Amino acid sequence: MSSIVHKLRGGDQRSIGRSNEVAEEIAGSPELFSQAFRAVLEPDPVVRMRAADAIEKATRSHPELLQPYKRQILKEVAAIDQKEVRWHVALILSRLHLTPKEREWAASILFDYLEDKSSIVRTFAMQGLADLALLDPQLRARVVPLLEFLTTSGSPAMRSRGRKLLAALKRKPRTATRPQE
Repeated sequence: MSSIVHKLRGGDQRSIGRSNEVAEEIAGSPELFSQAFRAVLEPDPVVRMRAADAIEKATRSHPELLQPYKRQILKEVAAIDQKEVRWHVALILSRLHLTPKEREWAASILFDYLEDKSSIVRTFAMQGLADLALLDPQLRARVVPLLEFLTTSGSPAMRSRGRKLLAALKRKPRTATRPQE
């Protein structure tokens, strides 16, 4: 067992445990990041949740760490049916350098997440879709009406987040500035 996994073990899903400590350790360290990434695929749901949390936090400032795992995120990690993983994946997807086809794949994942039982997953799926739409005018044309609907019909968190996202999307359009792969 890696030292990262060891730090993520124990307790239950109501606690982030030492995931903040792990996030600090893995930020900027591809070797340690790799251990944390593998932990997202562990059978223990507590480890998976905390690993996803640490990865999401570490990649706020170091999104480049995600790139070697892009296909695995889109295929395996996004398919994990655990709300605590999904809400982090919803935020992580927009940090990837995506081709137009991959961006559509990521958007499809997020559209599916909008059907999740968890309001938090749905709220973060809205965030992820808005982040992707900022880079893609065609996606924006699909996302804005959906966010308008969810802002009137969703949970209180979805309505609040939706108002902020719509304001950002309706400002001057941004286009893809990230290098495409």
